[in-house]
Amino acid sequence: MLTRLVISLSALIFSVFLLMGGNTFVMTLLGVNLGLKNVEPRLIGSIMVCYSVGFVLGSLYGPRVIKRVGHIRAFAVFSAFLASSTLIFPLTDSILLWALLRALGGIAVAGCFIVIESWFSAVASNDNRATLFFSYQICTYLAATAGQLLIGFIDPMAYIPFTLGAIVLIAALVPLSLSRMSAPTIEHNERISVKAIIKQAPVGLLAALCSGMLISSFYAMAPVYAIKVGLKVEQLSYFMAASVFAFIIFALPLGRLCDRLDRSKIMVWINGLVAFSALGVVLVGPFHLAFLIGFSALYMGMVAAIYPVAVAITNDRMEAQHIVAASTTLLLSYGLGSSLGPLFSSSMMAWFGPQGLYYGCGAIALLLGAYTWGWSLRSKVVEVEDQAQYIPSTAETVGVISELDPRNEEFVDVPLEEIYPHLEAEEIAHAQASQMELDLPEPELEVGEEESILVPH
Repeated sequence: MLTRLVISLSALIFSVFLLMGGNTFVMTLLGVNLGLKNVEPRLIGSIMVCYSVGFVLGSLYGPRVIKRVGHIRAFAVFSAFLASSTLIFPLTDSILLWALLRALGGIAVAGCFIVIESWFSAVASNDNRATLFFSYQICTYLAATAGQLLIGFIDPMAYIPFTLGAIVLIAALVPLSLSRMSAPTIEHNERISVKAIIKQAPVGLLAALCSGMLISSFYAMAPVYAIKVGLKVEQLSYFMAASVFAFIIFALPLGRLCDRLDRSKIMVWINGLVAFSALGVVLVGPFHLAFLIGFSALYMGMVAAIYPVAVAITNDRMEAQHIVAASTTLLLSYGLGSSLGPLFSSSMMAWFGPQGLYYGCGAIALLLGAYTWGWSLRSKVVEVEDQAQYIPSTAETVGVISELDPRNEEFVDVPLEEIYPHLEAEEIAHAQASQMELDLPEPELEVGEEESILVPH
């Protein structure tokens, strides 16, 4: 009888780490490669925006593939597409083909995230959801940081880095494929209309849009900016790594502030710091590497905080049963912004030179901060004790992760006894005690019965 190696949640986290690390490494590698080839910034932006378009399409249609062939096969298909597209890049200089490969990469990454996050949702319980959620978010940013640091050890113009990126992405398939946990189904939550969110919390929708523009602009065009201002590849890797890692540093203090103060005021201050740090990058950064890295880290640390604050502001004004649906709508707004970001920032760089990236992004932050301040003056204030829980989340993932979000009150805690009825009482107690390392046997199925499905609501 065939047996599969039991892989616990640590396997899922390792898959996330490899996938995120490999993906961010390839994203930065492409930007550096195009920058060194002196490709026009607008053309670079047009290529990079295809990733965001593909990611949105993948988040919408990926679940259909998963329902048709199952989680493991779907993850294998998405990983194969992603690794294959990475290996094709150094084989051609066709801009059109690079754009198509970027779109396929976005679709594949979205599909992989849906598979991984579905698994997280299935094994989460009301006792460990918050721990799993924070572990997941920290893991994604640590992996992204590692991916940026790897850039400093390679020649971005050679084919070997693309091969290395593909190897890491393929390796992400191994831990998840060895898991013996039953795969959950994907459920689409009802969506709340954009009109309803605009009426209740327009700042949340606008901030999600701006967050998508700012983050995608940075990932797509910051490597190009660094090359244009004369950074060496090794210096560029430190510049990118520090910027990505900054979110972890600022997450805890911002979370405490958001739970003690009016969140609209926090949003104003965050956008003010984004504009200030963008100006610092422009005025001081090119003349001193330490200042460039410092201001860039502050910039991205604040930019990454815009989306979770937007979610918190929106949730404060939503009924409990609408929180998940509102989060899905905010994600779509973020996706739209991420599609517009590279086009906007590359146009600003074409008009104003490399500094145009930060001129444009700083202007977006100022406008968002000004609008938030005006809105806060005429809107009803939500008392601090009535605010929803603040969760320092990211929007690079798709809507399925909302099932794991501790703010989701619709989550149904499924006991392990129901999921795996053949477990002994001692095994269940041990599994519950070691939340991050579940050693679960594969459920037995009746003849002709399909594989059991876990459905977190």
